[in-house]
Amino acid sequence: MVRHNNVIPNAHFKKHWQNYVKTWFNQPARKTRRRLARQKKAVKIFPRPTAGPLRPVVHGQTLKYNMKLRAGRGFSLEELAAAGIPKKQAPTIGIAVDHRRRNRSVEGLQANVLRLKTFKAKLVVFPRNAKKVKAGDSTPEELANATQVHGDILPIRREQPTIELVKVTDEMKKFNAYSKLRLERTNKRHQGARLKRAAEAEKEDKK
Repeated sequence: MVRHNNVIPNAHFKKHWQNYVKTWFNQPARKTRRRLARQKKAVKIFPRPTAGPLRPVVHGQTLKYNMKLRAGRGFSLEELAAAGIPKKQAPTIGIAVDHRRRNRSVEGLQANVLRLKTFKAKLVVFPRNAKKVKAGDSTPEELANATQVHGDILPIRREQPTIELVKVTDEMKKFNAYSKLRLERTNKRHQGARLKRAAEAEKEDKK
């Protein structure tokens, strides 16, 4: 007999848990399938780079990530104009364009203009028709030596800050940072009163 104010036993033991187990035995096969798909795509888009179009270097959003560099959506119209690349031509030669982006700093603009110029110097443009070579197409020698770029185009590398080593002197060892901080905090707290006192003393001297 059930005693006291407890939960009535109602255990569910027939849950058919085997129907809800997810296995991952197809993982190795999927890995192979993805690799083969990448190889097929590389052959299909040859001689274009496998990573897609060139993208700009931008800073991440918010205070947490704004010190990190990453690839953006596309180059701004201002950057393309500074690099001397028409905005209509850019997508046709493998450069991503984002007409909404604005340049907030001169450093960012200069970095991306340099990136565009470096890319343009290394660019090999294949003619649409091999019999009709147009202005801007690469020479036959360049076409013969051209290879498909695998991986990122002009990978983004963050510059590491240089560390300057200084010899520790006796003066540095004697310096007490905690006492200095307490003193400066006290000076800041009493600054208003001291200025007021000095002004009053100056008035009295003039009298």
